[in-house]
Parts: sequence; structure tokens; C-alpha cells
Amino acid sequence: MVIGGDGFCGWATALHLSNKNHEVAVVDSLVRRLFDHQLGVDSLTPISSIQNRIRRWKALTGKTMQLYIGDICDFEFLSEAFKSFEPDVVVHFGEQRSAPYSMIDRSRAVFTQHNNVIGTLNVLFAIKEFSEECHLVKLGTMGEYGTPNIDIEEGYLTITHNGRTDTLPYPKQASSFYHLSKVHDSHNIAFTCKAWGIRATDLNQGVVYGVRTDETTLHEELCNRFDYDGVFGTALNRFCVQAAVGHPLTVYGKGGQTRGYLDIRDTVQCVELAIANPAKPGEFRVFNQFTEQFSVNDLAVLVTKAGKKLGLQVQTISLPNPRVEAEEHYYNAKHTKLIDLGLKPHLLSDSLLDSLLNFAIQFKDRVDHSQIMPNISWKKIGVKPRTAPVQLL
Repeated sequence: MVIGGDGFCGWATALHLSNKNHEVAVVDSLVRRLFDHQLGVDSLTPISSIQNRIRRWKALTGKTMQLYIGDICDFEFLSEAFKSFEPDVVVHFGEQRSAPYSMIDRSRAVFTQHNNVIGTLNVLFAIKEFSEECHLVKLGTMGEYGTPNIDIEEGYLTITHNGRTDTLPYPKQASSFYHLSKVHDSHNIAFTCKAWGIRATDLNQGVVYGVRTDETTLHEELCNRFDYDGVFGTALNRFCVQAAVGHPLTVYGKGGQTRGYLDIRDTVQCVELAIANPAKPGEFRVFNQFTEQFSVNDLAVLVTKAGKKLGLQVQTISLPNPRVEAEEHYYNAKHTKLIDLGLKPHLLSDSLLDSLLNFAIQFKDRVDHSQIMPNISWKKIGVKPRTAPVQLL
């Protein structure tokens, strides 16, 4: 059962697992598409409806995916989906995944935490009630850790204090209401593993880039979404679109913000590995899911060089940082557990950057230039509902 299976990571994962002969059900409320309508933004790529996507997949491969459209915050709906499909594994992507979205206004902050925390709680109760042996593979985020001045371990830290030693959950320093929702999720999952014997893997994922996987390239109706706007777009994908349309690359502040990154093809590979090597009953595993570290400035340099090879004049501007975050900091995160399970990373290469830029150029007529600049401020968030982010600053 892939919850959030219509989204960016979820759709690619659902296809990949189906292609590997898993029986797959997609559960989705389709609210991500509603956000686009509300905010006046659109995917760079044209995307088909989830019904057409699933129909096309069956026509191409003969493989059927079940579809359950509804909100996992509605426990009655989720219960029926569980009883109908009887999952052995739940892959949970079904959350509001944008930090800027959670910082638009009070109502979006509340929605993010309610949707994410209550949805995950419902999933935990559904597993306990209907499918006790089910393995929960939950998408977390590297953003749970923040940017501490020590190495980031995979979920746990062994410390000695006043002569006594213990292994404890790694300290969390979330930097938005979205990231905080993920921290709450991790605590709830860890507790239910201990209390109820649930088996769970928390995949603390870095920033994803790319758009193509083996499955999404089979037909235009299987194409994945590609976000480039200031609310849902991620750094490298945004930079490639900016370069393609001649917009300066938008570096926030000093640009030293360093994070873990991975290709969308590695997202699906990591989920597959977690499923093939499940947690034990009562075990709460944490894997840091990324393959390389880059600063924002590093990415800007890489895109500038790749753009020049294609004849693009790529410039960079430094913008006042709309976020509250360290702009220069130590960052060294461990990420060996998935490699040990057999992850073969697709590292960021010149050829991949070249293909991402060409992809952005192919669809550049669909770019809405007014959506490129950031317009949500961490410090200016207020209680008044904002009808569209373009009005925010």
C-alpha cells in the first residue's frame, strides 16, 4: 500500500514496486493537485490524472494497481482500505511535504501538522487493528536533525553523561512547522514500536532531484510531476528551470546551507531495499536516505557550468533568506545503512545535469515566471489566511 501514491515520490515508487511484481495499491486524497489550483502553480511537466496513469500502466504492462481515493485522516476510509487490500507493507508518503507551504499562514501550519501527525497516527492504529505483521516504511526527512555542530548519526546517538552511557534518539532541531510534523511522527512511530510491537523503518530523506525513472519514461501519461515554484520546488530542480528560462539562480543568503541530496531513482531503490529487508517486530529503524552532500552554492556552480555547455548564460543572485536557518555551518551526516543493504547510488553527474537542463528547456514554455521567486517569509507568517502566496511579501 503506497499512501500518497499520486505524488512526486509516491508515484515513482508505486510504479517501481509494481514493475518488480509487488501487488500495489495507491491510496491518495489528491490534495496535492488541489494545492496547485489554490496557489495558482502547475507542474513543469503535464501530468495525467491518477486514473489515467493507472489505466496506462495496465495497458503497457498488464499489471493492475488498486486505487483508493480518500483522506487517511478519515479513519473509517483508511480502515476500509486496509480491510480490502490487507497490506503486508505500508509505504507512507501521504503528507504535506513542503516547508514553505507550512509557513504561509496559521491555517496552513495547522493543516500541515494535523494532516501529517493525525494521518500517521491513523496508519499506526490501522496496522495495530487490521494488519499487525505489516511493516511500515515511512518517509521522514533529514530536516528533523537540523544542522548541529557534530556529525549526524542514523537515528541514534550514543552519549556518556556524568559517567553513564546510553544510546538515545538523535536530538531533533526542526526548522519549520512541516519539519516539526515529521519529528512528531518519528516520536509516535517509535512509541508504537515499543508499546505495540509494530515494525517500522523511518527513511530520513534528503532533497530529491530529477524526474525520470525507468517506469515513468515508458509513456507520457506515466510522466511524473516536476515542481519548480518557490513553494514546492526543490533546490536543484528549481535551478535547472531557472537556467533554462534565463532567470538568475536564486541563492538564499550566503548559500552555504548544506544538505544531503539524492536522485529520484535512488528514492525508489531505497524503498525497495527497506521492503526486502524488513524491520523486526518492535524495531524502529532509522535510515538516512541520501547519497551526496552539497551546499546551495555548490549546486549553483554545477548548474552554471552545465548550462554554459548548452549555450545558456547562467547568472546567480543572492536573495535575502526568507527562511530562518544557518547559512554557513558544519554538516556531516552518516548514510551507510542503505549502502550496506545494497543501494547502488546514481551520483550527480554531468550527464544527469545535462539531461535535467534539456528536460527543463523542453518544457520551458510552461514556466510561469511569477512563481520562481520565493515569497513566503518564516518571520512574517501571520494568522490572516493568505489566498495566494504571490501576495505574501
